[in-house]
Amino acid sequence: MATQRKHLVKDFNPYITCYICKGYLIKPTTVTECLHTFCKTCIVQHFEDSNDCPRCGNQVHETNPLEMLRLDNTLEEIIFKLVPGLREQLQRELEFWKKNKPQENGQDDISKVDKSKADEEGDENQDDKDYHRSDPQIAICLDCLRNNGQSGDNVVKGLMKKFIRCSTRVTVGTIKKFLSLKLKLPSSYELDVLCNGEIMGKDHTMEFIYMTRWRLRGENLCCLNCSASQVCSQDGTLYQSYPMVLQYRPRIDFG
Repeated sequence: MATQRKHLVKDFNPYITCYICKGYLIKPTTVTECLHTFCKTCIVQHFEDSNDCPRCGNQVHETNPLEMLRLDNTLEEIIFKLVPGLREQLQRELEFWKKNKPQENGQDDISKVDKSKADEEGDENQDDKDYHRSDPQIAICLDCLRNNGQSGDNVVKGLMKKFIRCSTRVTVGTIKKFLSLKLKLPSSYELDVLCNGEIMGKDHTMEFIYMTRWRLRGENLCCLNCSASQVCSQDGTLYQSYPMVLQYRPRIDFG
């Protein structure tokens, strides 16, 4: 009977160590663009200074590479089974920092109970207070589309301030709610939002519309020298007209 070959932990090191810190992967996080995996802390700190993968050098994202990161819980469990005592060591370290959290300068001593409650409330409200201001932003022009006397034209009017700036993650559904609020429409009233004459789905984000419906259309290009359209006698450099224009109108039921 053939004996099974025993493997040492060091035989798996190329697959379970971080390329940046050279230690075992802690909270393994994979870059979806190139499928390279690093420690979560290492790759997040790296993306503060660069948008490229530290291993292969490929650009991960033009503006926000953190969107392309995914935790690999399966690999984390494999590492915990391969490396003896690693899970317990991380738990002891976590408990230590919970008990010995450094106090901020100038603050009085706070009871542990009140401090823990304040930390929990702060963690829960941290994302709410940001309101996606840290996301990549996009400028949009919301233009009312007139339909030659179509029913509902008297209700749906143009906005006094039609230029807005919002997160690229905002969806068409959120834009519709914004328009209904500004135009004081009934809750049952529905709108269509269009880009270049095409009705956009409610789950489409502004980034998706910009990349697939707005940026690629030739008529949206202007000349850098004379601000003319794509056909220019000066042979100037073409650039994307800004901001992106979305049109809205009363919903048309084709059924």
